[in-house]
Amino acid sequence: MDRETLEQNLGPDNVNTSFEQMANGERKYKMVSEDGGYYCRTIASSQGAWQNSHFHNHITEFYVVQSGWIAYANFANDQTLEIRVMGEGDHIIVEPGVHHNLYMSANSVIHTIKYGLNTDSDWSASPELDSVTQALMESELLQTYG
Repeated sequence: MDRETLEQNLGPDNVNTSFEQMANGERKYKMVSEDGGYYCRTIASSQGAWQNSHFHNHITEFYVVQSGWIAYANFANDQTLEIRVMGEGDHIIVEPGVHHNLYMSANSVIHTIKYGLNTDSDWSASPELDSVTQALMESELLQTYG
């Protein structure tokens, strides 16, 4: 995952702030505390794109769509693909162990809060879900799931 990262430690509470320019064009503004609490504002590029499919062993994620729309994809318990198109004000909670991915439409903005035992090693790739989601085009997402 190619990205440019700028980091800074702010204040007496050891909250690290960072900016990341992701390979898919997204811009991520993060605040991470030493206890693992995490907040991120993500702004999509001028073209829609999928993120990288992944799962967490201990972290719960809470996503909120501020503007634009996203597609949330995950594998159900029986490994069936589920996709939900979400618009402004919609939100979803992703429990630990759930393989998931997001498609962010052009210039959309989301907020992510992560909580639980958040460590650098808690993010794991999900190539199985990537093999399904990365091939889905925006027009197909809107026609089939929108």
